[in-house]
Amino acid sequence: MMHLGISMYSYVAAVKAGKLNLESFIHEAANLGAPGVELLDFFYTDWEAERKIALAALKATGLTCGVFSVANNFAKATPEERAEGVAIIKRGVDEALHFQTNTVRVFAGDVYSDSTFTQEQAFAWIVDGLAEAADYAHSQRVRLALENHGKLAGRGDQINDIIAQVRAKTGHSALGANPDTGNFLLVNQPGHEGVAEVAPNAYMCHFKDFIKEPGGHYKGIDGTEFAGTIIGEGTVNLEASLQALKSANFSGWVNLEYEAELDPLVGVPTSYANAKKFLDAVNA
Repeated sequence: MMHLGISMYSYVAAVKAGKLNLESFIHEAANLGAPGVELLDFFYTDWEAERKIALAALKATGLTCGVFSVANNFAKATPEERAEGVAIIKRGVDEALHFQTNTVRVFAGDVYSDSTFTQEQAFAWIVDGLAEAADYAHSQRVRLALENHGKLAGRGDQINDIIAQVRAKTGHSALGANPDTGNFLLVNQPGHEGVAEVAPNAYMCHFKDFIKEPGGHYKGIDGTEFAGTIIGEGTVNLEASLQALKSANFSGWVNLEYEAELDPLVGVPTSYANAKKFLDAVNA
């Protein structure tokens, strides 16, 4: 069975506006009926204080932290910067254990036009960095879920290639995938097709919806512009995405990641209600 959670990133605009914090986000998710949440290092400013606040809020609401997410980048020119990427993931693993969850969302990294290294160099660094991080996660019985994000790890085949190389290098399967239903569009791959491609390796999923929109916040690799929408109101075939996960016998967290311009305190409740209908249907 798949479990519908809410990523705190869905409320990033409300957090930046001072309308919500770590504690009130957890209570907001509980009020919507969500059984769990996804927490992110992105929102931590004082780790020791805020992890206690979050744990207390989870206990008060009865919610589960299904996933802890970190933002690492191994496409960096210096060994020191790449070592920092490993440290970020290790800290995420430790934080996952603090919340008694076994899944950490991770990134690969990306090459930009002003980079001083090639995509081939960056890809090798990504495999090495994720392998080292995966070894630590494996020792702690935690799984890493690699999100499709950017040019080097945006398509389903790229995600599968990285996972295969890391698993061959480490000899275990601590690294899997986090198919993000919206991000595939940014690399010219329909969301449900990307999800289907990585579904056998999926450890979690980001449930997101996009629409083509000139001037939108996100730009694809071919220049097409996209904007986030309320779940179920965009162009992503969300039903087919979930069916692909079901066909691969996936049973984990599907975390709503709302990225529309509408105030999340207004848009997330509608998105959650729509997402619940999708999951209830596929779980039936």
